[in-house]
Amino acid sequence: MEKPTILVVEDEPAIADTIQYALESEGFRCLRLEVGAGVVEVLDRQPVALVVLDIGLPDVSGVEVCRRIRQRHDVPVIFLTARGGEVDRVVGLELGADDYVIKPFSPRELAARAKAVLRRARSAGSASQSPPSGTAFKLDEERRQITYFGRPLELSRYEYKLLAVLLKRPGRVYSRDELLELVWDAPEASLDRTVDAHVKNLRAKLRDIRPDADPIATHRGMGYSLKEGL
Repeated sequence: MEKPTILVVEDEPAIADTIQYALESEGFRCLRLEVGAGVVEVLDRQPVALVVLDIGLPDVSGVEVCRRIRQRHDVPVIFLTARGGEVDRVVGLELGADDYVIKPFSPRELAARAKAVLRRARSAGSASQSPPSGTAFKLDEERRQITYFGRPLELSRYEYKLLAVLLKRPGRVYSRDELLELVWDAPEASLDRTVDAHVKNLRAKLRDIRPDADPIATHRGMGYSLKEGL
């Protein structure tokens, strides 16, 4: 079986060497970049199972690199950072990062986190339940694509996963905690407002296609659901 490829984006050679050794010892293949500018191009050219991404890159912020990745790819991302404040964690996770490792860190811990993230990604990808048929939404899980009134939606990783959960059970009210558990890969590091922010973004994208419709219902003090009969 071909080894999964992990792209390590880290500008400090000593740290990158340590990460590469730890990951290759666990059976992964490593690619390395010292700057963020070429990350998306690498992902366009070849299959990558996971990106380990330093936030403090010399040319462009790792946060911006993650934003660019999410515009075109659904690959899992683990952030590396010297900062561990709540604001930094929330920003990273809302952008679609799957985990967050604070320097200095144990290489063995990073390798274990990488395996856990990939395990969760495989589990999410293997889900086979399909939403009820309707006219407004169509969910293509193999292509990870949702269309709305015949138009494909440009969604981030977590926007896609959040809407897919709602689509599979129209009318079912999900609390914020339930959505964090079902959608986010590190729910314990996320906040309720993370869900609210993603719902707000989803509504804006749906309004761009049908300004007269609002298919996501808010249940005050309880959570969100997809309206039935769509």
